Amino acid sequence: MISLIFLSVLFSIYFYIEAFKWGMHAKKWAVAGLLLGPILLPMFSIARHVHWRNAVGFNNLYIAA
Repeated sequence: MISLIFLSVLFSIYFYIEAFKWGMHAKKWAVAGLLLGPILLPMFSIARHVHWRNAVGFNNLYIAA
């Protein structure tokens, strides 16, 4: 039981930092990470991609160096 609580807190911190880096709502993702833990990872990656596409646009070319 303690390991599940520790894992949820760890993922909450992870989602907070990643959402903050990408300019998303960090507190919302931190709370969701606290409640759902690692189950939230696929939804976060999709939301991050959608957020990036809305910021950059769909018809723009982006080449990472």
